[in-house]
Amino acid sequence: MSLTKKGEFWYGTTSGDTQAELRNYSVANRHEAVRFASSKCDCGCRTFALQTDEEAGVAIRTCSDCGQEHLMGDSADYVEEATPEAHQCVCENEVFELMSGVSVYKGTHDVRWYYIACHCVECNLVGVFADWKCEAGDAAAFLAKV
Repeated sequence: MSLTKKGEFWYGTTSGDTQAELRNYSVANRHEAVRFASSKCDCGCRTFALQTDEEAGVAIRTCSDCGQEHLMGDSADYVEEATPEAHQCVCENEVFELMSGVSVYKGTHDVRWYYIACHCVECNLVGVFADWKCEAGDAAAFLAKV
């Protein structure tokens, strides 16, 4: 399926749809995401509850199967000063497949901006639920922790 707009929201069924919406959002934000990674728990599950604090630069995903919490990206560096809040879809579901994307500084591999896109497992809504400026160093190392 490709992205489909219903009302004011976008819907899709594949990780490619989620990545496309993340890219569209990032282009509009003037910090185009150029590297992407999907979240996966150590238990193999790919669905999570998500909490974020954009001001502190913290994201926490909680596995919907095993309940393991994971600090995403460089969140461990900032979690002490954070007040994360749970995300909920417009359909009131709280379980998502997560796709992270980063923009990098020109001519480098250093993270400049971090985006977290969600795909609702109930209604197929896709959208960027959180983003912030992020000075996290190497993009590959950062995305390995999402």
